[in-house]
Amino acid sequence: MNTDSATTFEVCNPFNQEVIERYSYTSAAAAEQALQRAFDLHANRDQWLDAPTRMRVLERLAELVQSRTGSLARQASEEGGKPLRDSMVEITRAVEGIGEAVRQIDRLTGTEVPMGLNEASRHRFAHTFREPRGVVLAISAFNHPFNLIVHQVVTALAAGCPVLIKPALTTPISCIAIVSLLAEAGLPEGWCQLLLTDTAVTEPLVADSRVSFLTFIGSARVGWYLRSKLAAGAICSLEHGGVAPVIVDASADIDASIAPLIRGGFYHAGQVCVSVQRIYLHRSIQDAFVSRFVAAAQRLVSGDQLSADTEVGPLILPREVDRVDEWVQQAVAGGAEVLCGGERISPTVYAPTVLLNPPDDATLSQQEIFGPVVSLYGYDEIDEAVARANGPDTFFQAALFTRDLDTALSVSRRMNGMAVMVNDHSAFRVDWMPFGGHRQSGMGVGGIGHTMREMTVERMVVFHADGLSK
Repeated sequence: MNTDSATTFEVCNPFNQEVIERYSYTSAAAAEQALQRAFDLHANRDQWLDAPTRMRVLERLAELVQSRTGSLARQASEEGGKPLRDSMVEITRAVEGIGEAVRQIDRLTGTEVPMGLNEASRHRFAHTFREPRGVVLAISAFNHPFNLIVHQVVTALAAGCPVLIKPALTTPISCIAIVSLLAEAGLPEGWCQLLLTDTAVTEPLVADSRVSFLTFIGSARVGWYLRSKLAAGAICSLEHGGVAPVIVDASADIDASIAPLIRGGFYHAGQVCVSVQRIYLHRSIQDAFVSRFVAAAQRLVSGDQLSADTEVGPLILPREVDRVDEWVQQAVAGGAEVLCGGERISPTVYAPTVLLNPPDDATLSQQEIFGPVVSLYGYDEIDEAVARANGPDTFFQAALFTRDLDTALSVSRRMNGMAVMVNDHSAFRVDWMPFGGHRQSGMGVGGIGHTMREMTVERMVVFHADGLSK
C-alpha cells in the first residue's frame, strides 16, 4: 500500500486517536473510470440485473452480515466511536434493512391507466411500469458507518441502479466491508464501486450528467451546495439535521419520559440527526422532571466505546469536542445554568451535559449541536412552547409527552416535524417508515421502500388495440 501522505489518509479510533488503517485516495482518473463503467452498465438494458438476481444477491448479503455481526460491530465501533453495544444493534438493524429491501423489490410496480372513457381513448389500453432511474452517487456520513451504507447502497441495488459510494473518510472501513460482502454475495462487477475521494474529486462527479440520482447524508451547508451542482435532469435526496424539540406538558407521565429522553439525547453522544436537543417543560412539572433527568444523565458511563460498560463514547474528532464546548460556554455566558457536565472528560470525550434555560438565540438553541448536550427550557402556556419549539428553520422529527388526548392531537399537528412522536423520543425510527427532513433539514423521503421508489422512474405504454393482431 502506498503510504505517501499526499495520496493516502489515516482512519483513527476516535477515542484514543490510534491509527486503525491507512488507505489510498481514489484518483480523479479512477473515479472517472468508475462512473463511466456504471453509466455503461445502465445504458445497456441487456446488462440490467433482473429482480430474481437482485433478490438472491441481497438475501445472501443479509446472511453474510448476520453471520459476522460481532466482527462487523466491533469494526464499526472502533472507527466511528459508537459504543459497542449500540454498534451490535446497528448491524442487527442492517440485516433487517436488507431484508426489507428484498421485500420491497416486488412492490416496484406500475398501475393501469384507465382508457376507453371518452372517444379519444377508445380501443386503447395503458399501463405504467417502474425501471431504474440510472447511476446513483451516494455520499455518506460517519455516524452510522454500516447502516447508512445499507440505506444508500442496498436501496440502489434493490432498485436496479448501479451505485458509486463515497463513505465519510473518517469511517470508510464498514463501507469497504459491505462492498466486499456484496461481491462475495454474487453481485456482478461494476454495480457497486467504492470511491475514497476528497472534495476536489467528488464535486465534479456530482455535477456530471451521467449521474441520475444523488443521495447525500451530511450537513445542510454541503448538501444544498451539492444540489446546486447537479446536472439538468438529475434529482437528489438530502438528509441533513435538525434541532429536535420535545414538549413535555403538565399532564405527562414524568417517570415514563425520562428513559426515552435520555436515550434520545445521549445515544451515540448526540451524533444523530434527530437527537433530542431541546426539551420544553411546563413549569408545574419542571422541578420534578429536571431532578430525575439530571440524575439519569449523571449515571451515564462515558469513555472508550469498545468497553462493555460505555454508554456515551467519543465525538468523531477532537475539534468537535472543542466546538461543542464553545457552544456550551457561549450559552452559559448568556445565562444558561449547567446542571451537569459542561466540560471535557478528555480531548475526545465530552461529558453528558444538561443545561437549563439557555437563551433562545444561543447557537445551541438554533443549530444542531451533534454532541452530548440537552437543553431544558421552562414554559407557561402550550402555545408558547410550540412557538419556541418551532423557532429554528429546521423541520425533521420532534416529540411530545402528554396524557391528554386533545393536546396530543392538536400539538402534534402544530409542531414542525415531518414526523412527531407522541410519548416517545424524537429519534425513534423503523426502516419501513418514511423518514426525511424539510426546509433546512433536507429534501426527499428516506426509508427503505420510499428510497427505492425515488431511485426508479415510472414510465407508461399505451396500446391501440386496432393495430394489434389477434
